[in-house]
Amino acid sequence: MQPTLIRRQLGGLVPPKIATPSLLSSGSGAGLSPLVNFYSKLPKGPAPTTAGGGIKARYFNGKNASAAPILFTILGIFGLGYTIDYQMHLKHHKNHAH
Repeated sequence: MQPTLIRRQLGGLVPPKIATPSLLSSGSGAGLSPLVNFYSKLPKGPAPTTAGGGIKARYFNGKNASAAPILFTILGIFGLGYTIDYQMHLKHHKNHAH
């Protein structure tokens, strides 16, 4: 990988001009004040809960939780498999008797 690609990918993780090698390698703690100032402004506590959508939130979480989607999926796969098997069996009987 080229250094510019790595720098671009890691750009969102490390804030620019805060954690530079010259600030971190100095012996005193005064060089870390921009870093401490940056991290002190970040929000504290747990992340806010979001009302996420999707199948899991709709059917399996909350007071209306049920196993209906799993049951319908199993029945659908069974019905599709049975239909294919039945059609293959009819093709077998087309030219040959049991």
